[in-house]
Amino acid sequence: MRILDQAATAQALAFPALINAIGQMFAGSCVMPVRHHHTVDVPGESPATLLIMPAWQPGAYIGVKLVSVFPDNHLRSLPAIHGSYLLSSGKTGELLAVIDGGELTARRTAATSALAARYLARADASTLLVVGTGRLSLNLIEAHSQVRPLTKVLVWGRDITKAQAVADEAIALGYSVEAVGDLEAAARSADIISCATLSHSPLIRGAWLKPGAHLDLVGAFKKDMRESDDEAVRRATLFVDTRDGAFAEAGDLLQPLEAGLITRDDIRAELTELVTGALPGRQSDAEITLFKSVGAALEDLAGAILAYETVSGGPSTA
Repeated sequence: MRILDQAATAQALAFPALINAIGQMFAGSCVMPVRHHHTVDVPGESPATLLIMPAWQPGAYIGVKLVSVFPDNHLRSLPAIHGSYLLSSGKTGELLAVIDGGELTARRTAATSALAARYLARADASTLLVVGTGRLSLNLIEAHSQVRPLTKVLVWGRDITKAQAVADEAIALGYSVEAVGDLEAAARSADIISCATLSHSPLIRGAWLKPGAHLDLVGAFKKDMRESDDEAVRRATLFVDTRDGAFAEAGDLLQPLEAGLITRDDIRAELTELVTGALPGRQSDAEITLFKSVGAALEDLAGAILAYETVSGGPSTA
């Protein structure tokens, strides 16, 4: 059995390979039951969330992710997300690997965001705005740089010192990055806006989106959370990672749905339909696109298989 800590997981999940692996999983066959989603009280603090996400490829691999999200962990300088992934043989049930769930989640989320951008962002998109300064922010910069010719990256957070820390880390990796304090001005200039926050109220206004912008929402994952306002949803062509997940949990879409501003038919496509070519992505350079992701267990399974096969030198024979 392999045990991959955070560093080993990161090393085994290079973004080009991970983006492709997730695309192949969306295009292939994977059994993905509805995930378990539980609220956990934390006395004196915001409630936490426990996620249990199973998925399998019959005869090949079985995986399950256990993840906790503690929103107030920033108060103690800890990541909001912790977890582990258990990968087993789909032939024998033998446990093959225990993989760092937080690193897997962060990297697969960013990779899925970049995968969507392949189909939804303009081919010449060069300016990326990252909204949020958590674990995902640097991953989003790295992942999107694999699919679009980024020449400028802006980072915004409620705390400008944290935004600067992310910018400094990205600059050390060779990116051209600037921490910004004016969210509206940054959003108006961006070709791609990628939000990774736990916000309960809109951060990005539809009035700020320029023609051809791509709005990527990968943070808020509950019905009462959202990162975009009604106008952004109304102006954009809408896409999701999975319809089942979006209609169950995505506040950015569910709240406008409940208000009668959009209908379910306004979701043009989910990722499986994009990667297989069953439905189209961006249709023009002027079109505004919006991708909402709440996470899908098949993304974790794709990443876990890639990590395991990378460190073990090939597919499981168990």
